[in-house]
Amino acid sequence: MNKLTALAADRVGKTSTYDEVSQATYGSASETTELIGNGNGNDNRTKARDSKSSTTKSSFPPLREERSLSCLGASCQYFRENFTTITIVILLLVIFALAGENASSMGEAADLVEDKQSALDIQWRPCQVYLGDSTGISSVKVVQTSLGDPSTHWGQIPCLVRNEHRINMNNFDETQWNWFFSSSTMEKPIEYGMPSANVKVDFDAVAHPEREPIMGFGGAFTEASALNYMSLNEEGREAVIELLFGKEGLGYSLGRVHMNSCDFSVKSYNFDDVDGDFNLTNFDVKVEHDVTSGMIEFMLQANNKLKEDWSEKGINIMASPWSPPAWMKKPTWNDPPGALHAEGMTGSALPNCLREGTGPDSRYAATWALYFSKFLAAYKAWGVNLFAVTVQNEPEFPAPWEACAYDPKNEADFISNHLGPVLRRDHPDVKLLIFDHNKDHAVTWASYILNKTNPSSDFVDGTAVHWYAGGMDRLLDGSQGAPNMHRLMSMLKSKDVKKDHLVLGSEACHCPSTGYAGGDLSVAWARAERYGHTILSDLAAGSNGWVEWNLVLDSLGGPNHLGNMCDAPILAVPYRVGGKHNVTVLPTFEHADFPFGPVVGDTRTREELNAMGFPAEYLDKGVVVQPMFYYMGHISRHVRPGSRAVHAIADQADLGTKAFLQTIGNTTIAGGGINNLARPGIEVTLWPCEGSTRQEWTMSDDGQLQVFGHDWLGKPTVSCIGSVVDASFEGILLSPCDGSAGRFTMENRVNSTVNILVKNSKNSASENCVIAKPLKNNGGAYGPRGGAQVAIGSCDSDAAMWNFDSTSGEIKSNFFEKDGGEVCATTGWPFLQVGAFIGPDGEQNKTIVVLNEASEPANYVLRNGDGGVFM
Repeated sequence: MNKLTALAADRVGKTSTYDEVSQATYGSASETTELIGNGNGNDNRTKARDSKSSTTKSSFPPLREERSLSCLGASCQYFRENFTTITIVILLLVIFALAGENASSMGEAADLVEDKQSALDIQWRPCQVYLGDSTGISSVKVVQTSLGDPSTHWGQIPCLVRNEHRINMNNFDETQWNWFFSSSTMEKPIEYGMPSANVKVDFDAVAHPEREPIMGFGGAFTEASALNYMSLNEEGREAVIELLFGKEGLGYSLGRVHMNSCDFSVKSYNFDDVDGDFNLTNFDVKVEHDVTSGMIEFMLQANNKLKEDWSEKGINIMASPWSPPAWMKKPTWNDPPGALHAEGMTGSALPNCLREGTGPDSRYAATWALYFSKFLAAYKAWGVNLFAVTVQNEPEFPAPWEACAYDPKNEADFISNHLGPVLRRDHPDVKLLIFDHNKDHAVTWASYILNKTNPSSDFVDGTAVHWYAGGMDRLLDGSQGAPNMHRLMSMLKSKDVKKDHLVLGSEACHCPSTGYAGGDLSVAWARAERYGHTILSDLAAGSNGWVEWNLVLDSLGGPNHLGNMCDAPILAVPYRVGGKHNVTVLPTFEHADFPFGPVVGDTRTREELNAMGFPAEYLDKGVVVQPMFYYMGHISRHVRPGSRAVHAIADQADLGTKAFLQTIGNTTIAGGGINNLARPGIEVTLWPCEGSTRQEWTMSDDGQLQVFGHDWLGKPTVSCIGSVVDASFEGILLSPCDGSAGRFTMENRVNSTVNILVKNSKNSASENCVIAKPLKNNGGAYGPRGGAQVAIGSCDSDAAMWNFDSTSGEIKSNFFEKDGGEVCATTGWPFLQVGAFIGPDGEQNKTIVVLNEASEPANYVLRNGDGGVFM
């Protein structure tokens, strides 16, 4: 018997069946009510490392999707036509469970032996959903993916529903967490612990009403992806199409394809390799290479599936070039002296790859622009109508693979002199996106190219950005540039750029190798969390969508003809069909020869992998589905094209409690588990205080402000707040604890606040204080307190007033008090995050995505814009 059901049944004097308990607790919930949850809901106490929590299965029977209405005639019709559906989508590192050894998962709660204690004594509460006029909710679905139970993805959590007419919401405060089991009386409640965090959502406050809505999410149809897709048998290919584009999968609606080869090709190729063919008479109008590799078929199958399952217009695919044919390129440093052009497509001259440059008289620039037009027409002839092109993939990087470098002036000249006019003449419906590189310089490029005095601005429809960090520290990928996204949105407004200007995340992946090959579930999970964080952050800033890199790779993360192996949510392992393991058969197109050692995932049985969250049902079809896939699905399945971000933030509770801060006796301990962002290069930001190790600072004897943690591989890390404002990000970054770190001293101000002076700053004495720096774009959907920067500036300003709590290690500021309360200095971002969205049909579909990266659960309550309780 399910223990939660048994307890509830005992309270209402009924037999312990779920339907009878729900009858006593649901009241008059509207029809199509989907209440899915774990009886202990969204705030229980367990640790992800508690192995017991990963094996317990739910004993709840399936929920009925329809329930009767307590209404007659016309009022029933009103409910059917006007009820609001809120989908509360929960992504958690740990499973919702109660405590310690009693931790459980997916619906089976531990014994509720403490239910007579006061609310202030108990540190958890059950999942409860509040229906009624003030919340605007009449149907709720709660979905969870958690490392606590990795084999259960998108698990539906049963919650108990309470109707507001039985609760005095006007007098409801955070000490009143009473769970009533009687349908007729409020006597003898069970009291539960008050929340330690408020997740605040305002569905009436659209964050970017003037911008285009969200277009969707997707991935790239690279040659590597197509070859891996085609390596599967028919059952495997059908599974991949369903997983990526179907109703049961991610429902991807965006895509990207490389024009000519890229590093994720077997070798370099193009469609006209005849030197001096300025009219492109030899261009392969059948783009045979992309047909024979399976790229075209993959795209057509995706488009058909999306339209069939989602009733949407079809997939929007953009094309990006990595390199022109070698004969159009200037020689590089690797070419023989005196060469007329580059010998190959890899690498690039600086600052402009094209022979004769990008001026109006450049024959090669004119031919390269015509090449775009020919490519678009060739794809259209196959039924693939590309909706956009980017000017150049990663124009700042003369990469060792296919590349073509520009600086902002050269890209602007290529647009205004050649590409823009050709597209307007031949393909006026195709959008043109600039930059297509990392966030650190996105504002610089957009400011130049979109300046009204620049002729290029007239041809541009959007800006594409990548998620990578500029250096070679791959653990920083996806962590940098959030304030720059807000700065970009603000710049678009200030320069009066047309309101339909798109901003798209056009590439993201983890490198090197794959989570499956490495075999460390914690690393695979951390990669999934980084996906979740970055997508929510980009959407909060105003991004219109997010496209990851390869859709499908092999077990090593290839093929890649330069050995640049990377990860993907789905991997093709056709040699595992039929339950085989302890065997690795690389496809004929893969020549990497195990650069990172044996594939650990191949040594595990289907049962072992299934328990780790790699579903056996797909392994049997030759497909590995990784945790990144499921994290992606929490967003892409629910935030459909046409959706919009609304204001939402995870805040401390009204009574001052914090999500992770623990007090034992007279000792205050920062919670949340190990800080994996204590790493040089991470931005120092300001968020509501959550009492976690991401907000715990130590002052060393020599005045360094240090933060400690571990990286994803378990290596201990220590970093310090830097001494300068980074030129690209315009805020302070974490640095090594060496000469580049700041040396700080505290000087008293008023009301127990201090100035934090940077002793080794090169600024003048009056301008060398640590300050809170507001975000541009007013913080987007997060608001001013959601990721404001830390910089160096005037010691006399209110922004320079801090409170350093040496007990908790928190560096606190009240600079944003008028915007909701105090904030704490944070390494990157907090453990507890949220994103909220309204669907394309407005009131009918709403989504809340809660992401907890901590290794401890968060006991929180969801509140709407006027403070009412959702859950």
